[in-house]
Amino acid sequence: MEQTKLLKQKLSTISTTLQKQYKDATDVGVVAGISGIALFQFYYSKYLDVDEYADLGAEMISYCIEQINEGYSHPTFCNGIAGLGWAIQHLKTNDFIDIDCDELLSPFNSYLYNQMVFDLTRGNYDFLHGAMGYGFYFLSRYEHTENSDLKKAYQSYLDELITTLETLSISEGDTLKWESTLDIEKGNKGFNLSLSHGISSILNFLSRLHRFEAFKESTRKLIRGGANYILGFEDKNPENLSLFPSWVETTVSPEYKSRIAWCYGDLGIGLSLLRAGKALNDVAMQQHALNILNHTTNRKADDETQVVDAGVCHGSYGNALIYRRLCQERNTNSFEKMFNYWMTDGIEKAVHKDGYAGYKQWNGLKKEWTPELSLLEGIAGIGLVLIDCLSDEPNTWDECLLIS
Repeated sequence: MEQTKLLKQKLSTISTTLQKQYKDATDVGVVAGISGIALFQFYYSKYLDVDEYADLGAEMISYCIEQINEGYSHPTFCNGIAGLGWAIQHLKTNDFIDIDCDELLSPFNSYLYNQMVFDLTRGNYDFLHGAMGYGFYFLSRYEHTENSDLKKAYQSYLDELITTLETLSISEGDTLKWESTLDIEKGNKGFNLSLSHGISSILNFLSRLHRFEAFKESTRKLIRGGANYILGFEDKNPENLSLFPSWVETTVSPEYKSRIAWCYGDLGIGLSLLRAGKALNDVAMQQHALNILNHTTNRKADDETQVVDAGVCHGSYGNALIYRRLCQERNTNSFEKMFNYWMTDGIEKAVHKDGYAGYKQWNGLKKEWTPELSLLEGIAGIGLVLIDCLSDEPNTWDECLLIS
């Protein structure tokens, strides 16, 4: 009971902080921009059944549109227009707002399509910052548009994305892999396995496409080949902490020291393999994925998990959210224990008096703590996880992170 009261107080503080500070964010995207902050206010309004917070969310979405009208043009799903478009479609689909998405969003079609094609030509498959993010946005529009001509256009975009992915894939035996730049500064290339930037996101996205009859046949081979490639790097030694590396380079032995997090490591890989197994109706793959995910529950110590902060990307609440979803999927004691463990850990990390609601994000590159607002790394995401945990109603906002 005391914990519930504490979480409700945190939510109130988070809402107030986001209301005051949201214009400090420079981008409009759902994952790391203002539309993700707006998403929190809409879900908070639904949780409390108070219109005031939905009005705040609408104000934030309107501000994003104003920014575009004034020249804002960053396109990506994480930061930019594709992410804003996804957020607006999500809010419409879930009855938070009443708006004509076809009229509002279709003017961006050509711009975002051209960005997707451009990124594909340079091997930028990145979900957050590249081609997969645009594809994910187009999938949401394909699924929900009420205009048959627009639906055909979105299908053609997605068909082209699938075809190009197949063309650019590297086939070895029964595996398929996609090469990308692992480090922009160093320029080294390889095969990223992560959910945030790599092959797991391709697998996850294609598995979502596979639900639709129009894409079933064209995605099946890619899903199977991608899954086989990832599983080929599984460390079969149950004593090891990490079963998978974060990435693979042809000239360097893979390092099995990935973290417990959404962005990199066994959790994101396991989630994507589970989704692939469902898409292919492959019971053995689903069980294998669950075994991988169960293996992550053995890791709690800081040096084993590499968890430093509380945010969704690579922190306590992101882990709590994933284990909550796994509990809802397969109600096992190990997943429930880890959900409770990471929730407690997240609550205990609210120790920064000069942070937002007590929270800061650890910037590993700069080696410093910084207050963050966003869904991905800041208090908007923390707040959404808290709402999810307190609410009896199912929430699907984390589709924007390929979780739900």
